[in-house]
Amino acid sequence: MNSAEQPMITLHHLNNSRSQRILWLLEELAVEYKIEFYERDKKTVLAPESLKAVHALGKSPVITDDSTGITLAESGAIIEYLIEHYGKQLKPELSTEDYWQYQYWMHFSEGSLMPPMVMNLVLTKMTQSPMPFFIKPVAKMLASKIIDGYSGPIVKNALAYIESHLAKNTWFCGNQLTGADIQMSFPLEASVARGLINENMPHTLAYVKRFQALPTYQAGLKKGGDYDYA
Repeated sequence: MNSAEQPMITLHHLNNSRSQRILWLLEELAVEYKIEFYERDKKTVLAPESLKAVHALGKSPVITDDSTGITLAESGAIIEYLIEHYGKQLKPELSTEDYWQYQYWMHFSEGSLMPPMVMNLVLTKMTQSPMPFFIKPVAKMLASKIIDGYSGPIVKNALAYIESHLAKNTWFCGNQLTGADIQMSFPLEASVARGLINENMPHTLAYVKRFQALPTYQAGLKKGGDYDYA
């Protein structure tokens, strides 16, 4: 199929966001696509209001596919859609053991790992925000108790589980690169950037370096602009 016959996919891409992994996937699939760039608000670090014209929630990533007329948000749904339509080789055969590993890690990324990571980030940022001097010690104490007693241990346990899995597997579904690797890439890169993954987790650290070295990943990184986690 030549480029003129290929469907045009548009990725609505926000800097320093989960949409970077969709760029990697698009490069992996070798489909024709274009990028609409959006910049985070410098004060709030949130996505700009202009994204609401694409999807009501105003978040990224979002894709539009001219061949189907579909506009789709949510990283996991986007990955599933793109693989189903343009690259079934990135999904294990139905009902095999690897297939169920694929399903597990696709859900684990946003269901088990990201929520406590986001909680830690929000609580940390809260203690760094301007507030009356007499409130700040109380805020720091509460944030610390929540992180130390709840969200922090959950993240630590999840990362230890990932380390044990990657000690026995090259990719999340064994020896095959799949959409699960693309879905898991963002929280692991963020964890490396925040020092949660280091030499004490050698298999996970090696895994992150392995996918970051892929030509398809590098091509997506070059096209995507600012991304602090690589």
